[in-house]
Amino acid sequence: MKCAFCDEKKCYGGKDCSGQKEEAVELLQNEETNRLMKVAAAIEADHYMQMTRVEETLEFARNLGVTRIGVAFCLGLPNEARRFCELAEEAGFKTSSVCCKICGIDKNELGLKKLWGREVEATCNPVGQALALNRDKTGLNVAIGLCVGHDSVFFMHSAAPTTVLVAKDRVLAHNPVGALYSNYYRRKFDHEMDSLKNRKDK
Repeated sequence: MKCAFCDEKKCYGGKDCSGQKEEAVELLQNEETNRLMKVAAAIEADHYMQMTRVEETLEFARNLGVTRIGVAFCLGLPNEARRFCELAEEAGFKTSSVCCKICGIDKNELGLKKLWGREVEATCNPVGQALALNRDKTGLNVAIGLCVGHDSVFFMHSAAPTTVLVAKDRVLAHNPVGALYSNYYRRKFDHEMDSLKNRKDK
């Protein structure tokens, strides 16, 4: 599939370019999947362009009947995690929050490359975050600033559905799409791709 390069998007009008419609419909009709889809569609239909993502996340949890929201957050975004938990609790939810360094596992134990070269350097532990939230029986998990890759591992091990509130981008103040809008970054990427191509050609 090359949907990103299609200018027509006839699927919006009902065309099936993939040949997977029957399989998709069957999976979308799975009871739990369909329940999440109905709640998500209702939020879009009822609050389009009216709610921030924070508000939509809390509305999603409320309409799912969730009582406890889990928050898996990066050590670098403690204030954002705390503020979201405060808002969630003010809205009537219970919260469980787990920092990425849970368990304090040294990178040496897993053969991981170190950032700072310290004798003891705790790794991010998305598995530990998922296990802690699974133990607390959260109904919806919210990822706040997990590293690229660590977020993937967290999704793999989370028992509850997970949504992303903050996508980490240390360079662009956690606004990764800025790199796609900026002419500066467009030139930077073009230059890097040219350099990579030249190295491959050699």
